Amino acid sequence: MCGIVGLFLKQKSLESQLGTMFSDMLVCMSSRGPDSAGFAVYGDSAPNGKLKVVLQHPDPAFDWDTVAKALEHQFHDTPLVDVNSSHARFVLKVDALSIRDFLEKNFPTLRIMSVGQRIEIMKETGSPEAVVNRFSVRTMTGTHAIGHTRMATESAVTTEGSHPFSTGIDVCLVHNGSLSNHNRLRRTLRREGVRFYTENDTEVAAGYLAWQLTNGATLEQALEAGLKDLDGFYTFTVGTEDGFAVLRDPIACKPAVLAETDEYVAMASEYRSLASLPNIDDARLWEPEPAVIYSWSQNGA
Repeated sequence: MCGIVGLFLKQKSLESQLGTMFSDMLVCMSSRGPDSAGFAVYGDSAPNGKLKVVLQHPDPAFDWDTVAKALEHQFHDTPLVDVNSSHARFVLKVDALSIRDFLEKNFPTLRIMSVGQRIEIMKETGSPEAVVNRFSVRTMTGTHAIGHTRMATESAVTTEGSHPFSTGIDVCLVHNGSLSNHNRLRRTLRREGVRFYTENDTEVAAGYLAWQLTNGATLEQALEAGLKDLDGFYTFTVGTEDGFAVLRDPIACKPAVLAETDEYVAMASEYRSLASLPNIDDARLWEPEPAVIYSWSQNGA
């Protein structure tokens, strides 16, 4: 089941409305995924040389100041900290590999949600509306966002199993469907140095894309390779620093609808999640073709 949504704004004047528009889309997918929800928002970029690191801890009373002091001592930079419910965003001068190594060794109970210049991932158990309200998503600004509502039919309802998944820098993935070869592919990617923290097949797909990108592939090339290497049925929506992409497997049994106007591109598992968008009656609407990559970026491609 599950529901996925994506919204990419073409007009800068709409960036202040991203949270409101996106929240309505995500909540509308509640019946497809009432167990948990998550989202990735691409907002303002971190200052040059710095990264945004979003962390999660299940204890609402967790002492984030301890993490901030430890990071400052280790990396000789005072992080900017913003706590949002069970998540906290740290902005500091660091590279992605070093901070992952440090946090895994010194704060093993923390979950690393995302690392990047612009990306911020937040996800939790509960209804999509509860998650939207918990993190004040309607007030968020940015250029684009992707999200997921989960129906945990084959696994426990946990934060770890919720989407999106991100194993690279500024790239993440949400997925409706199931992969049949994820265990074998996970072992292969681990030998290549890719780290995994859950047994979720979507994290394997995210890790695969990050591995391809690290090795010099473009996003389109990585997705094209995935059509050969990822067995199963799926609709993917992928977020990157400057855009997003949609891909359905060659059978395309999982639903998806795309809408495009001069103001935005939007994607959802069902049209009803698009119905509240401005000027939707004037949008070009279509069902993504099987095994065809659709992508948009800030440079106008």
